[in-house]
Amino acid sequence: MPAAHAAIPAGETARSWRMDLVAALLATLVVVVVNAHAGFPELANTGGDNDSLLQLVQVRDLLGGQGWFDMHQYRMGPEGGFVMHWSRLLDAPLALGILVMSALTGSRPLAEQIVQVAWPALLFWLTLFFTVRAARSVGGAGAVLPAVVVGAAAYHFIGIYSPGSLDHHNVQVMLTMASLSLLLDAPARNWMALPAGVCAALTLAIGMESAPYAGTIGALVAVLFLVDGVRERQIARNFGFGFAGVSALVFVTTVPMSSWGQAQCDAFSIAQFVVAAIAGIGLAASASIDAVASRWQRRLLAIGLLAATLGAVVVVAFPQCLAAPYAGLDPRLKELWLDHIDEAQSLFTLLVHKPASVAARYATPLLAIVVMALRLGHGGRRRQDSLIGVLLIVAFLVSAWEIRGSTFSIGFAVIPLSAWIARWRRRVEVSPSRSVSLRMVAAWLLSVNALWAGTATAMSSAFEPVKADDGGVDRNCESKASFAALAGQPGTTVLAISNLGSPILAYTGHRVFSGPYHRNIAGNLLALDAFLGSDADARAIVESHHVGLVAVCRGSVESQLLAEKAPKGFLAGLIDGRVPEWLEPVAATRGAPIELYRVREGG
Repeated sequence: MPAAHAAIPAGETARSWRMDLVAALLATLVVVVVNAHAGFPELANTGGDNDSLLQLVQVRDLLGGQGWFDMHQYRMGPEGGFVMHWSRLLDAPLALGILVMSALTGSRPLAEQIVQVAWPALLFWLTLFFTVRAARSVGGAGAVLPAVVVGAAAYHFIGIYSPGSLDHHNVQVMLTMASLSLLLDAPARNWMALPAGVCAALTLAIGMESAPYAGTIGALVAVLFLVDGVRERQIARNFGFGFAGVSALVFVTTVPMSSWGQAQCDAFSIAQFVVAAIAGIGLAASASIDAVASRWQRRLLAIGLLAATLGAVVVVAFPQCLAAPYAGLDPRLKELWLDHIDEAQSLFTLLVHKPASVAARYATPLLAIVVMALRLGHGGRRRQDSLIGVLLIVAFLVSAWEIRGSTFSIGFAVIPLSAWIARWRRRVEVSPSRSVSLRMVAAWLLSVNALWAGTATAMSSAFEPVKADDGGVDRNCESKASFAALAGQPGTTVLAISNLGSPILAYTGHRVFSGPYHRNIAGNLLALDAFLGSDADARAIVESHHVGLVAVCRGSVESQLLAEKAPKGFLAGLIDGRVPEWLEPVAATRGAPIELYRVREGG
C-alpha cells in the first residue's frame, strides 16, 4: 500500500475532500454561468438529443399515473406501444425534482426547465469531483488544478452534461468515476469499497452500456485481492457485498414479480441480477473466509472457480446474451437506421468517412494510455495506475467498436494526464528553465480534449465540399418552435421519420410510429414501409392505423437518405412536391422546417 494513503490523517482527508468539492463546484458554476449567458439554448433546441426528450416523456408519464413497473411507451410504435429498456432508477429523481420545483414555483413547465438545468449541472459537479479525487490519488495535490481545468473542459465539450441532458449517459459516467475514485482511496479507508460496489451495481442497473466498465472494476478488485490478500481483503469483501446487495435491491424494486423469470439482455433483469449476485457474494465470501484469504493458492482457486461458475451460468442459462447487441435487428433497420447513428459507429468507419473528427474522440485517451505506460515503466504507483490503466484501455477498445465509449475514455484520460501535468509543474518549480516551461505548456495543451475537438472541427470545415444552395430550405427540424404548428393540431397519430419521434412526443400531444429505439421494431418498420412504398402503400398503412397527419422535414439527413433509397416512394414524392389526392397540405406550415399534411376524411 502506498505510504501516502497510510499516513494521511482523518482530518487531512476530510479537508482534501472539502477542497475538492469546492474546486469542482466552482468549475461547475462557471459552466452554468456560461450556459446561462447564452440563454440555455439547449432547452429550446436539443440538437437531436432524442434520448433526453424521451426521458422527459417517460418521467411525465410516471407523474401522470403510469405504473412504476409499466415501462411501455404507449405513444410510440403501433397501437399499444412498446416496452422501453430503460430503468426507473433515473425516472425517480427526475420526477421528484419536478414535483418539488412545481410545489415551489406553482408551474410544471418552469419546474421541468429548472430540473433540465439543475440535474445535468449536479451530475457535472459530482463527475468532476470524483475525477479530481482520482487525480489526487494518482498525482497528489499538484494534480488537482489540472484535473479541474482539463476535466471541466472535457466534460463540458463532450456534451452529455449540457442543459436538457436527461438521458442516462451522464449518470453512468458519474457512477463509474465514483466507483473508481472510491476504490483508489480504499486502501486508506476500507469502507469506501462498499459504496464503490454500490456505484458499480447502479451504473449497470441504469443501462447495459456501462457493463464493460462495471465488469472490469469487479474483475480488478478480484485480481488485486488475488495478488495481495492481506491489504485487499477488506476491500474485496466490502465491494462484493455492496455490489451484490444493491443488485438485489434494484431487482426487486424495478422488475415486477411477473417478469422475475424473464431474461432481458438489454436491461436489468434476472440475467444481470444472477450474474451480479454470484459475482458479488462469491467475491465477498472468498475474502471473508480466513482459510481462503490467507494463502494465494487458495485465493487463486476460489477466484478461478468463481470465474468458471459465472461463465457456466451465462453460457447455460443466458446464452442469448452472448450475441451482439443488435444481432436480431431487422436488416432494413440496420441499413437505414443503425448504420447512421453517430454514436454507434466504429473507429474504422470514422477513419473512412470522417477522419478529421477522430482527434476529438481518441486523441486524449490515446495520449493518456502512452503516459500511463511510461509511468508504469518508471515504477509508478502500481495499484492506482493499474486500476486506471486497465479501465482506460477497456474504454478505448469499446470506443473503437462504438464511438459512444469515448465518453468514458475521455473522462478516464483526465486522471493520468492531470498527474502528467502535475509532474511538469513540479519540475518547473524545482528547475525553472525555458525548455521545461515549454514542455509543461505543451502538456497542458495536449491534455485539453477541447483543443483537439476544435482542431478537428476546423479541419472538417476546411476539407468539406461546399454545399450547393438548397433553395432556402430551413433545416432546423430540431427546435421546439418547429413543432408549434403540429402541437396546435387535434390529437392523432403522426407519420414521421424516426428522428422526429421523440420531439413529437415531448412537444405535442400526438403519438407516432417511429423512434430511434431498437425495441420499437414494428413501429419503425411501419414508418419505413409507408415512406419507401408507393402512395397506395402509404395510404393503406395510414388508413389501417388511423393516421391523421404526415410530418415531413425536407432538410433532415434521414429524409434525404430515405428519398435516395426510394426515389419514387411516398416520402420522395412529398419532398418533390407531389402530394397525393388523399392528403391536403396544412397551409400554415408551407415552407416551414416541418411541413404537415392532413389526411382527408374519407381518404
